[in-house]
Amino acid sequence: MTLQCGIIGIANVGKTTLFNCFSNTRGETTSYAFTSNKSNIGRISVPDNRLTELEKLYPTGKVVPVTFEIVDIPGLTKGASLGEGVGNKFLSDIRNTDALIHVLRCFDDDNLPHIDGTVDPVRDKETVELELQIKDLESVEKKIQKLEKIAKAGDKEAQKEVELLNLYKNHLEDCNSARTIPLDDNEKKIVDDLFLLTAKPVLYVCNVDDASAVSGNHYVEKVREVLAGEEAEILVIAGSLEADIAEFDDADDRQEFLEDVGLHEPGVNKLIRSAYKLLDLQTFFTMNPKEIHAWTLKRGMKAPEAAGTVHSDMERGFIRAEVMKYTDFVTFGSEHKCREAGKLSVEGKQYEVQDGDILYIRFNV
Repeated sequence: MTLQCGIIGIANVGKTTLFNCFSNTRGETTSYAFTSNKSNIGRISVPDNRLTELEKLYPTGKVVPVTFEIVDIPGLTKGASLGEGVGNKFLSDIRNTDALIHVLRCFDDDNLPHIDGTVDPVRDKETVELELQIKDLESVEKKIQKLEKIAKAGDKEAQKEVELLNLYKNHLEDCNSARTIPLDDNEKKIVDDLFLLTAKPVLYVCNVDDASAVSGNHYVEKVREVLAGEEAEILVIAGSLEADIAEFDDADDRQEFLEDVGLHEPGVNKLIRSAYKLLDLQTFFTMNPKEIHAWTLKRGMKAPEAAGTVHSDMERGFIRAEVMKYTDFVTFGSEHKCREAGKLSVEGKQYEVQDGDILYIRFNV
């Protein structure tokens, strides 16, 4: 399962600096706007202490964490939806992502000029969202035009679709994002084929100066005020500080540095976990003498789909799954003891896999 999380924002907010802190590839960072002519794509590992605990109890050849793709999309600006700056060509990159990390500049730096002259994260947020809303409005209007002829000919289904699309049109024209429209999930399916930019779930990251890494600052408070009515997660991260932390190869040196600045762990670790949650993902594990492997699964998926994540043959020939809960395995210390305690269950095709499940999949092809 390949899922992508896109990093968006205006130019010079620190997107690429953060991308470089947790990606396996490096993007160019400069103090000039619009110097990048392509999106950076990297793969990141999701920090999960459960893997460490499992390895203590079940020595194995290697440990494989969950990974997903992260896309650093060059900065947008006013008029991007109409071709201004270099942003317009990257709107399609945003469309291909599953969720968005919106980075907001919440720091002052005379050596890094803001493209609008002053630092105002609320204005920057509105600038980016407006450009995405304009592009979404264009997509909705095109679909309305396509369906109107069919609707006028008396097609009831087309009439219903046009009615719902007009709700989206009005919502977007009022400068609202598609994700906030008050419709149920079935009604929202009318725009699934449009892959609307503003329908994607969003995580907001306030990029602050080093001194504000722990408590934030007045810029962060402004962001929190404007987002108070939304169900949105806001993280406070000092990008330049995270870049320094990423330079430490020795774990003890890194931990000492973190304690000196008042942090318990790198902020990018929290960001990665939050992005993983934003994608509505959960983790299950498989274990054998060769490896302990963490796998990605959408919440609500059943055991055969989990088997298919490991290998398509396992889904096709799925018979059953033997399931242990991570907490039970750690508590009892082994598969044998879990069996003795009645903590290993045998589940069929309708079993909904839970986060932290350890699965032994039985199949025949």
